[in-house]
Amino acid sequence: MSKIAVIGTGYVGLTTGACFAHMGHEVVCADIDEAKVASLQRGEVPILEPGLDDLVRQGVEGDRLRFVLGGAAAAADCEFAYLCVPTPQGEDGSADLSYLEAAAREIGPVLPSEAVVVNKSTVPVGSTKVVERAMGRHDVKVVSNPEFLREGSAVHDFLNPDRVVIGTDDRATAVKVSGLFLGLNAPLIVTDPASAETIKYAANSFLATKLSFINAMAAVCEAVGADIDDVVLGMGSDPRIGPQFLRPGPGWGGSCFPKDTRALVHIAEDAGYDFAMLKAVIEANTEQFELTADRVERHLGRSVEGVKVGVWGLTFKANTDDLRESPALEVAGRLQQRGAVLSCYDPAVKRSVNGLELVDSALEAATGAECVILLTEWDEFRWLDFDRVAEVMAAPNIIDTRNILDANDLRRRGFAIRGLGKP
Repeated sequence: MSKIAVIGTGYVGLTTGACFAHMGHEVVCADIDEAKVASLQRGEVPILEPGLDDLVRQGVEGDRLRFVLGGAAAAADCEFAYLCVPTPQGEDGSADLSYLEAAAREIGPVLPSEAVVVNKSTVPVGSTKVVERAMGRHDVKVVSNPEFLREGSAVHDFLNPDRVVIGTDDRATAVKVSGLFLGLNAPLIVTDPASAETIKYAANSFLATKLSFINAMAAVCEAVGADIDDVVLGMGSDPRIGPQFLRPGPGWGGSCFPKDTRALVHIAEDAGYDFAMLKAVIEANTEQFELTADRVERHLGRSVEGVKVGVWGLTFKANTDDLRESPALEVAGRLQQRGAVLSCYDPAVKRSVNGLELVDSALEAATGAECVILLTEWDEFRWLDFDRVAEVMAAPNIIDTRNILDANDLRRRGFAIRGLGKP
């Protein structure tokens, strides 16, 4: 087994470190936040991710996983150093690599000779060269190993990957890095660093394109009286298309899709190509937020100004507490701008966000509301006592933007319910 340093204990870094420790490697994770390091060493995980808290606790208790302050303390005795630091994005889609460069400069002087530094952060094409220059070490190789983790299933995705991508021009280094993943049943793709860095952007941008397309098709279905579920079944049965990422919703968001689509547009522009199609995908997603807010007014037959609306779900997807670029927040904000009085509930959100009123239950959010809009697909919302919900609402109207509720059952209970792409 290998000695691995993980620089950065954010979402990607913590998952990477915990999973490598679970696989039997000796892992030291570093962060610059002293309080966070202390809490992680106690096995306390600051993010909601199924299974991650168990892996961290098991790793700490088994002495395979430690947390230290500062990258140098983690990297001094490692064979591999994974860089999992933030790469914030500017308005134009460009990435701020200052954290990446700072981490490389910190660990450069202490890395053992022949160690391998691995870029795990989502970084622009050419970032392996940036790290090499910042370290100033000719005896240390830099490799790209992009992550493909979905929030809500990150542990499963790491331990059961669709593929492992390694970007390096050195065959011996590729063999070294591939050895870290022994035991995982996944195809190994070894390519050059630029191609490896591009793969992550290309994959996420294509998935975002599928989502924007199916959201547009849902609008078409509503216009012509078709049922999007049947359309998706027919489309997804074609193996050239597949059923994944063909579920309509209020828009796409989170920490990856918005950032990676904008970044790929910027990368293309820097290289002299106008990626007009991807720009249209991004624009269509912004339009989807407005269209979702429009659906509430169309359903009610009037403006939402002064109307109490219950909001079910604020995170960008279920089984995470991540609010970054959440479509639910985008739609809620647009309803608020139109004058709606919002009462919001999300099982993973316990603090006020964007000035929205938070309540303690889905039933409380529905109380006195003329309409409820379901924006995040939490299972909790499927199994509510809807007879009780109808009793507390001022009018039994529901907009189900995730199509997870049994519309026929709710209509029998007296609800007027509108889904996406439904006649």
